[in-house]
Amino acid sequence: MPQEGQSAEGAMQAQALFMDLAEVEVVARAAHAAQKDKAGRPYAEHLQAVAEGVRARGGGEDLVAAAWLHDSVEDGVLGEDWLDAAALPERTKDVVRAVTKRPGEQPEAYARRILATPGARLVKTADLAHNADPRRLAVLDAPTAERLTRKYAIMREHLGLTPDE
Repeated sequence: MPQEGQSAEGAMQAQALFMDLAEVEVVARAAHAAQKDKAGRPYAEHLQAVAEGVRARGGGEDLVAAAWLHDSVEDGVLGEDWLDAAALPERTKDVVRAVTKRPGEQPEAYARRILATPGARLVKTADLAHNADPRRLAVLDAPTAERLTRKYAIMREHLGLTPDE
């Protein structure tokens, strides 16, 4: 949809400058190809679940793209330089940066950055929902599952998430 003062043709040209969701998915899957989650599953399954969770919660393409890329900088599979140069909307880049946990960062500071960035809370909500899925936690050893359950509950509290979110 054209922005105010922008023709439909101008909006289409601007959109053509950005990667589409299929391209973002290919990049994310390739970047995380060698990575497994804590249960030994391909990491791309988590990325897909978060992207689907964002879409199901009403997120648009810019946020679905951020969901595909949400762990890419934090996990070191794509760098800040790649993100800066990527053919992505600024909102997508801003959300990826906001949900990228920094070494040594306190949960409160991380949550404040997420809350201050439009769209980031939605992406983090979908991420937490998948991370805290009892089916995923059930395959982990008990101490790990308990530690992660506490960690995710604390972040949900910092973000002001209700049990239904």
